[in-house]
Amino acid sequence: MTTTPLILVPGFWLGGWAWDAVVAALPEGFDVHTPTLPGLDPGADRRDITRADHVRALTDLVDALDGDVVLVGHSGGGALVGEVVDQRPDRVRRAIYVDSGPLEDGGAIDASATEPVEVPLPTWEEFAAQGSSIEGISEDGLAEFRRRAVPHPAQVVRGAVHVSDPRRLDVPATAICTSLPSEQLKPMAHGGPPFHTELGAAHDLTYVDLPTGHWPMFSRPVDLAAAIAQAARA
Repeated sequence: MTTTPLILVPGFWLGGWAWDAVVAALPEGFDVHTPTLPGLDPGADRRDITRADHVRALTDLVDALDGDVVLVGHSGGGALVGEVVDQRPDRVRRAIYVDSGPLEDGGAIDASATEPVEVPLPTWEEFAAQGSSIEGISEDGLAEFRRRAVPHPAQVVRGAVHVSDPRRLDVPATAICTSLPSEQLKPMAHGGPPFHTELGAAHDLTYVDLPTGHWPMFSRPVDLAAAIAQAARA
């Protein structure tokens, strides 16, 4: 059976483990990779980890695989996927953004982050104030999330995105909208505030609504797996 390489990139504070329930629900036909990015292992030294290190880890993975790959990025992982698409546009058959999107050149997730080394996982109340909903995650799920999460390298959080190859916009993209419905996202999917994304500039873009909170891999993993599989096979 021919399999499609599928790379699932987690968002901030998470390792590849965050996709476990999604991977378990994926149908056959995918060669699944769930990398834990540099500095995201428990106890890792995060002092010198940069965005370039994370992008390099992913491009190295793409280069090690045969055939065209499907990239999936959640939250902060979506900006990384956008940079990998820019560097390997001829190797990516589709980019899937889960409650996220590629950032425009020079954009950053949080350029104002002042932590010198690492950014800890915020409280649930702080997430709510930022608009990052934990809807649908059980109390046990939240406890496991917090137990396994690790601080994120600060240079990755505030580091600027670098993209320049116009071919990145030719790569088909899917936006899986979870905490914000597609009809609300569409008019904001452009460069500049509020999101500084170039999602709307993709030449072949499909929106998929999957209503839940910001972490569908914890709140609706089976449905997320189905949405990813459908998009990957489009």
